[in-house]
Amino acid sequence: MIQEMREKLGKEIEELSHELAVTIPQAIATAVEMGDLRENSEYKSALERQQFVQARLGQLHQRLNQLTQLAGTEAPTDRVGLGSKVTVEDITSGEREEYTLVLAEMMDIDAGHISLASPLGRALKDQHVGDEVELQLPTMRRKLRVVELLTVHQMTAGE
Repeated sequence: MIQEMREKLGKEIEELSHELAVTIPQAIATAVEMGDLRENSEYKSALERQQFVQARLGQLHQRLNQLTQLAGTEAPTDRVGLGSKVTVEDITSGEREEYTLVLAEMMDIDAGHISLASPLGRALKDQHVGDEVELQLPTMRRKLRVVELLTVHQMTAGE
């Protein structure tokens, strides 16, 4: 999972680096050829895109560094944390749901991937099998019990 996140961030870094080194300079050169830069919207647009890409690359590199640090601290071996696959049971309805806790960049609700920073992710973090959590949602309050847990370390050991 951590490797997947590194690959995703790496791919975006690679794409943006190419855009910054090749695509944007071409767009700027084309805009310069058009003449008067004070009223040239293509030139202004290319410069704005260049600033955005530079800022985004900075964020991605910072996130990649954080990911290396998170790998050890946020992925506990005995409780819910980054990369954990956890099954919870709604205490009221008995309904079971399975989630994988991921970083915000990897979040995909349809696939059951929830962010560690989301309300549910924060409620589940550091819980053990059998622990109960109470989650306050805008329209209701839910009580959930952790019924199964597979940490990222257990999944990696099983490969």
